[in-house]
Amino acid sequence: MTSTCSILLVWLGVFTVIMLAAGCASAPQSSRGPADLIAQPYRLDTGLESRSISFENPTGEPGQGGKAASNLGPGRKGSPMRDVKPGETVQLCDIQGPGTIRHIWITTQPKPLPLRSMVIRAWWDGQEHPSLECPIGDFVGFAHGKVMPYHSAVHSVGASAGMNLWLPMPFAKRARLTFTNEGTEPMPLFYQIDYTVGDQHPADVGRLHVCFCRENPTTLKKDFELLPERTQRGRFIGSVIGIRALHENWWGEGEIKVYMDGDKEFPTICGTGSEDYVGLSWGVQQLPFLYNGCSLNQKKFVSMYRWHLPDPIAWRKSCRITIQQIAWKDGLAEVQDDWSCATFWYEPVPSAPLPKMPDAKARTADVWQE
Repeated sequence: MTSTCSILLVWLGVFTVIMLAAGCASAPQSSRGPADLIAQPYRLDTGLESRSISFENPTGEPGQGGKAASNLGPGRKGSPMRDVKPGETVQLCDIQGPGTIRHIWITTQPKPLPLRSMVIRAWWDGQEHPSLECPIGDFVGFAHGKVMPYHSAVHSVGASAGMNLWLPMPFAKRARLTFTNEGTEPMPLFYQIDYTVGDQHPADVGRLHVCFCRENPTTLKKDFELLPERTQRGRFIGSVIGIRALHENWWGEGEIKVYMDGDKEFPTICGTGSEDYVGLSWGVQQLPFLYNGCSLNQKKFVSMYRWHLPDPIAWRKSCRITIQQIAWKDGLAEVQDDWSCATFWYEPVPSAPLPKMPDAKARTADVWQE
């Protein structure tokens, strides 16, 4: 017994040394960079300057926040929000770089139609077409416009639609974000964008790209596309996937397919089922975890997600990702359901245009009803 314990302790010691060595080898050598901000909060020589943009300081410039006056006087909560009219576009920020957007907080009325009608867009480094275009609800972590309180490695959502995104968004020269109300009613908008300037990015740093797709219904025997084909180096971060089942059977037998770097008929990465892809099993359970899970599974509406942060999906030349539309009807069967996705990935700019986003009518059809 003593001998067995001794051997076990030796192996544990060896394992600890290996893990520490691996950690040291992978740790950033410079105190600069986004990883240090979390891993080394005690480092003060980051080389970064902190900034924040909201309606209280729309430029983010030093010493320019909180100048608007309320009934309490100048600087006393004079401009926390504004109403955005139907068809109106509000510029959220226009920042000169280099820098990194590190957090976005946003809130509005927590109703399904507005959350699918209002759209956020982003342009990096002067590119003419946006690299990010998505309905606000899906962008901040939930499908169908249904607010569900939960958190993951990428999002955190409060019960009253306090919505947060935590993915870093680097840029070299310029970052411009807008918010457009494509609905039919004025909507209140509160927001804050937290960022740093002075970041030292490599020339080919990946910029965050986000697109929204929906097929209602999907096409029979045609896989739903999570990531449209991209033709330069990149990294897939993951998707917020919405499903509305249009039949009484189990809808989730479809497998994810990752076609990368020359794959044609068959993919390099192939899953085993839809709920398997988001780390669940034997159906979908309403269980939100850090990198995977489901935040909504009610009344045939499902909102699930998967984040490839510790297990990266990266490609060198090209990538396209799909998921099959297969159900179980006394055996495997091809079906049509209502699928949507907000997909997140990084690639350099200039980059190819995003696929055309469905209009507001198509996005809001058959959304969750309170």
